[in-house]
Amino acid sequence: MESISVFDIIKIGIGPSSSHTMGPWNAAKMFLDLVKRNHSLQDVKEVFVEFFGSLAKTGVGHGTDIAGMLGLSGENFRTIDTNKIDEKIEKIKSEQKIHLGGEVWLPFIYGHHLILNKEKSLDFHPNGMIFKIVFENGEEFSQDYYSVGGGFVATKEDNSMEDRCVRTLYPCHHGSDILKYCEKLNIDKISDLVFLNEESWRTHEETREKALEIWDNIKDCVYKSINKKGILPGGLNVTRRASEMNEKLLGTQIYKNKNEWFEMVKNEQKTFSSVTKWVSCFALAVNEENASFGRIITAPTNGASGVIPAVLMYAQTFTEFNSEEDIIRFLLVAGEIGTLFKKNATISAAMGGCQAEVGVSSAMAAAGLTEISGGTPGQVLMAAEIAMEHHLGLTCDPIGGLVQIPCIERNSMGAMKAITAASLALDGDPTKAKVSLDSVIKSMWETALDMNSKYKETSEGGLAVAVNVAEC
Repeated sequence: MESISVFDIIKIGIGPSSSHTMGPWNAAKMFLDLVKRNHSLQDVKEVFVEFFGSLAKTGVGHGTDIAGMLGLSGENFRTIDTNKIDEKIEKIKSEQKIHLGGEVWLPFIYGHHLILNKEKSLDFHPNGMIFKIVFENGEEFSQDYYSVGGGFVATKEDNSMEDRCVRTLYPCHHGSDILKYCEKLNIDKISDLVFLNEESWRTHEETREKALEIWDNIKDCVYKSINKKGILPGGLNVTRRASEMNEKLLGTQIYKNKNEWFEMVKNEQKTFSSVTKWVSCFALAVNEENASFGRIITAPTNGASGVIPAVLMYAQTFTEFNSEEDIIRFLLVAGEIGTLFKKNATISAAMGGCQAEVGVSSAMAAAGLTEISGGTPGQVLMAAEIAMEHHLGLTCDPIGGLVQIPCIERNSMGAMKAITAASLALDGDPTKAKVSLDSVIKSMWETALDMNSKYKETSEGGLAVAVNVAEC
């Protein structure tokens, strides 16, 4: 089994969906790179992309079509000005042309060159897509891709993470591996083990810098969102709430920048009511930004991108575990737990429902919080198990195919469950636990396989059909 860096699980992304936006965007780039290995884009006459299954059924609400067009245009979701996305898409649609790879202009008619096939699913994975190139000489070339969650992309021929996958010095593919190596190396912090394994990708100092970069982006995202009011895009007329919550909690206090705001929050009352409201505010802020095509931290997916930021913000503002070192160790452990779910189950809602997104992120956050709170390796895994155990069977049934209802609120619930799970684990004895993390991951995967497809990000069941969208 191939090893996965924690920064392939926790990374800078763009809303509203890692599987339905970032995945297709990455696939478009992979396809263009594949074509350019043996051909020139100047020889291309037409380009086509067809999305199937869940990508088609909730594609418009998740921005799958937008991601496909921008990916084919050579745009990078890590650097694109998110304020200009609507403008760029409108230009493609109105002019009926696409700047393929940023190199050559081609005719591009939405509905002809880009198709959302809601009637068919590809066999390999519910999130399937096919890109096709037609050359000037009439020859054709096509490739199928599958968005398998968290922005990861696979093909039938290669279900790996390409060149990024390596074998680490102490491979940890299961929770039992983590405990084994901690004992063997006489390590009492899981983060120390993660530091050692991350050296397969980067130096110790680079790992620290990467984690702090993630933290800076988390703060930027939350601050940007709590200063925004209005209605989220997509037609559900969902009102942003984080800004109003922030105003109510801070009262008449005035801040001029991110740092002043952060210090004000740290000095707020630490009552149970106040703290829980702030945790919800943090989570809502991130997911409201995600829902509006904003730049967020994918952890491990976009639909669950508010959980880890909310719990880490909680630790930094309302606990004593708020050092720079705590930030780094929190993220390393959270990311490591995410790799276990990625390798042994799924982080794709189209495969496993929302347990694969909010459930996994809650387990990751619980582990990270337990780590910096002084938990033993056994307690860290225990916290992750508790958090996931109480998300088992959670469905993914987004109303209107949008990552808004119930997704946004679910992140605040996942964050609170993570904090509770950490608290229980820190007072618990892992040797007396009846359920291991490995067992709950196995159970989650079995639940995913048994779950009806209409509850797997298709908007064909649950709230998605119980609520009249026209009245929202």
